Amino acid sequence: MAQIQVQRQQAAATGAAAPPPPQSMPTQNGMAGGVATGPIPLGSTSLYVGDLDLNVSEAQLADLFGQVGQLVSIRVCRDQTTRRSLGYAYINFTNGQEAARALELLNFTPLNNSPIRIMYSHRDPSLRKSGAGNIYIKNLDKAIDHKALHDTFSAFGNILSCKVATDASGQSKGYGFVQFDTEEAAKNAIDKLNGMLINDKQVYVGPFLRKQERDSSTSNTRFNNVFVKNLSESTADEDLKNVFGEYGSITSAVVMRDGDGKSRCFGFVNFENADDAAKAVEALNGKKFDDKEWFVAKAQKKSEREQELKGRFEQSMKEAVDKYQGLNLYIKNLDDTISDEMLKEMFSEFGTVTSCKVVRDPSGVSKGSGFVAFATPEEASRAINEMNGKMIVSKPLYVAHAQRKEERRARLQGILGMYPGVWPSLVDYCRFAGSVFTNEASSYASCSWPSYADVSPWCTWAWAAVSLWPRSSSHDSYSGTFPDFRCRCWYTTL
Repeated sequence: MAQIQVQRQQAAATGAAAPPPPQSMPTQNGMAGGVATGPIPLGSTSLYVGDLDLNVSEAQLADLFGQVGQLVSIRVCRDQTTRRSLGYAYINFTNGQEAARALELLNFTPLNNSPIRIMYSHRDPSLRKSGAGNIYIKNLDKAIDHKALHDTFSAFGNILSCKVATDASGQSKGYGFVQFDTEEAAKNAIDKLNGMLINDKQVYVGPFLRKQERDSSTSNTRFNNVFVKNLSESTADEDLKNVFGEYGSITSAVVMRDGDGKSRCFGFVNFENADDAAKAVEALNGKKFDDKEWFVAKAQKKSEREQELKGRFEQSMKEAVDKYQGLNLYIKNLDDTISDEMLKEMFSEFGTVTSCKVVRDPSGVSKGSGFVAFATPEEASRAINEMNGKMIVSKPLYVAHAQRKEERRARLQGILGMYPGVWPSLVDYCRFAGSVFTNEASSYASCSWPSYADVSPWCTWAWAAVSLWPRSSSHDSYSGTFPDFRCRCWYTTL
């Protein structure tokens, strides 16, 4: 366990005294007893166990925590699709005393060579989301781990959670978080430790800010330089000085021009005082000059503009996904004769179809797939139940909720990851002498394809393997070459 030395910074003797050492006595396994010194919260029979190795099972947790007291339940939280561990679990004891003892004795205990992090489970997320009592520490020595950080800050109050951020290999990233049960304890820790030397490194200790709050504070920083665009071509430097000069003293004003001296219709104005710049932006943004509506804002660096545009794009994408969540269906294995109108007619009996489209190539030929959007999730679910696997023009349809490519790939790889022994042999089994992946008809003619009875047990894996295997761009769909195998696989497994 890492050792910590706290001392005042020699160069800046502010008179702040070093914090007193932790008052808790070490327990039999060397864990600090300060964890359980604070008031036990309501519902304290339930513990949250985080930072779990992904291979830790309920049985291992039962063996570890069962030594402390009688367990009511253990649940390792897992992904609904892949069933892989999410790296945390919930453990319930019969009484609060046993839960408190487990927190005191087992916090930061290595399990599968990974120290676990234990805290009380708060069913009401308001405390966690409020950020009350949460502080951020940066410029930490890389030798400082969760336990060492906890021991350092436990002198200031009851700690609800303590974590050092680490990379994939478990190495410290040089910053961490500590959440106290009261704002007073957090403020006291900030006052005493901010700017102190910990293991000969000066650390910053301050209130934790969420990303949105950090972005907001960045956008609200004071600025002197103002950007203005949508100018008239006749607008000159002097015009900018006259307009913006009404709001304060200006050090420079320039209209940007090309190599021929022609206005590029935007410019910059720099104020002596940041308050004057803010007033100018507020007053002039959106105001019309020479029938042109000016856009006036803080002048941004390229990185700031890119970050803002990226945020807007991600927000719009999220809104679009949320808007159609559970409403949009993906239909596959459509007959080439199915049109948009026919597809809409097929699905209209299940509810209001808001949009409907058959996917086609640039020449207008159907790709055998399409999308249908309903007005409500209930209508979409009803359509899936009734239409998935239904024979339409001698082909069984595949109907499911539409997913992004990344989601589909993650789901398939997750399924295949559950059966590691099947995947390598199945890839070889599905190559069909190269015909599926390279579109070589001669190879298909010479290969010996097994009967459907031999293939059916492996349909799910064969379909996944062929879907993930790289194919030539010209061979986007192999239904024309292997219609029997493709349809049977979908019809049997999906």
